[in-house]
Amino acid sequence: MSTCDIKIWRTWALAITHEAGAYTEQKFNAEKTGGEPVIPSPNLDTDLVMACDRLADVLIKAYKNPIKIQIDIARYSKLISPKNTGHNEEKEEKLLERCPPGHEGTKVVDKPATIIDVSGTIIAWYLLDALTETTQKEIRAATDLLGPSLEKSVKADGNWRYNQEWFKQGSENVGSTPGCINLSPAWFQQGHENLSDPEVSASLKGPSSKNILKAIARPAAIASAALRVMHPQQYFAGLRALSHLGDKAVSKELPQMPETLQYWASVFNSLSIISNQETPNH
Repeated sequence: MSTCDIKIWRTWALAITHEAGAYTEQKFNAEKTGGEPVIPSPNLDTDLVMACDRLADVLIKAYKNPIKIQIDIARYSKLISPKNTGHNEEKEEKLLERCPPGHEGTKVVDKPATIIDVSGTIIAWYLLDALTETTQKEIRAATDLLGPSLEKSVKADGNWRYNQEWFKQGSENVGSTPGCINLSPAWFQQGHENLSDPEVSASLKGPSSKNILKAIARPAAIASAALRVMHPQQYFAGLRALSHLGDKAVSKELPQMPETLQYWASVFNSLSIISNQETPNH
């Protein structure tokens, strides 16, 4: 896939993510085809290389362990529209008749696997134990850093995403702060009809934003590297979008966005953190 139209500044954290993704993809392909060993870029630190190695190993195990179900995902997707909210029982029953689950009973999956349909299309990847202990510790540390923002997000009323009745308060010094926040270098401000340009999300406008972005950099790189193997088209679409966003942020002098993009390490343009929440059926 051509990347000649994608410009990633060398000073961006995303540049390291891109190299980590390339290394993971090359290692995955080498394992799949029996190719030569892959040498990581010298720009990747030891912990990130080890994290990519673990990820590539789990990805190849999942790829070699396909679980086939008797459905045609392309046909099913055409039958389902945004109007199928899941709340109309009559419609759900009719939809279930036209789109049966494709399997009987329950199957316990206790190792990495892919779920494929009758055409061999991969519907889902199950990547058990894909994160190193170091990456897991970094995620926990980043969540602790986001504690104040998570705490402020919980409301006494409002929709289920922020309503306090759905959040579980852990015991003292145990578990993460309950809450639900969004991090994004370019958040679309819903409800502001006259606002033509996206803004940096509120959770990244405070004095701790740089530290937060640095704390989530490696986990963001790992998630992006996984996407590069599982869905390369989406990976490069995200990379291209952020590249264009960087140009616009500078040319239009969008507040805080160039600085935020410098430390944003994910090919996804937003990240939702949901902590200690019981999610209702929806």
